[in-house]
Amino acid sequence: MKLESAIKHFSPKSMNISPTSRATASDALTGTDVMGAIGICQSKSPLGISAVLAKAGVSEEDKEKAVALLMEHAKSRVPRLIVKSAGKKLASCLLIMCRLAFEEYTRSAASKNQCPDCHGKGVINGIDNVMIHPGCGEKTPPKYRLETTEKECVTCHGKGVISARCRCNGTGKVRDLEKSKQMGCVVEKECERCSGAGFRRSPGTKAYKVISMQLTDLHVRTWTRNWKPFFEELVAKLEAEESHADSVFKIITSYSEFAAIHELSKQDINK
Repeated sequence: MKLESAIKHFSPKSMNISPTSRATASDALTGTDVMGAIGICQSKSPLGISAVLAKAGVSEEDKEKAVALLMEHAKSRVPRLIVKSAGKKLASCLLIMCRLAFEEYTRSAASKNQCPDCHGKGVINGIDNVMIHPGCGEKTPPKYRLETTEKECVTCHGKGVISARCRCNGTGKVRDLEKSKQMGCVVEKECERCSGAGFRRSPGTKAYKVISMQLTDLHVRTWTRNWKPFFEELVAKLEAEESHADSVFKIITSYSEFAAIHELSKQDINK
């Protein structure tokens, strides 16, 4: 059983009346079995299961726990050059990087961010010459006056948010025009902008701006050479832990392994 399929047990739906009968076999996993498997998986891969549950939006506690566990990993793997450049502000800088790394990890095609130009308002305030009188012929010209105006934000088109979805509409694939003409049918290829992910990755400049507020002397070259690879390593750590948690969950929920766990638990109770 995949870990993605277990997330639905946290948000049960109403009863579905259907002519088909549900599985009643003895080897079918119940909700209690799935919750028990998640608990065992949490002991084997705490960071991975917390990251997955937080990514699915189960609770805010899982998010804080995932950031805290990632913080412990960051403290043990932080390069010496970062320790030297951060100094006394190392702890706050690592916490900022862990939070931004978790935000980058949870980023998807459905993610939306606040527009940086209008700050979520959808309009931009400005000062323009506004006509207050149209005039009457050549003798009376029109009159203008400087007034505060509101214009629709060009960046977000008045929505106030910017979607992370790529031009491929989140599918990760676009039409290959040349091969489509040659083959005479629709041929798709991997999107070059998002590399098949379906969304645009958040640039490292966002993390640099936040870190530079803590360290005013941090140069862009230093960030690119020392800080950015470590930031990308934290994102890769979350992705690797998710994969590890998924593999552990599959082993636990396989019938043979799960039956063995039940038998062991029964033996412990009888003792």
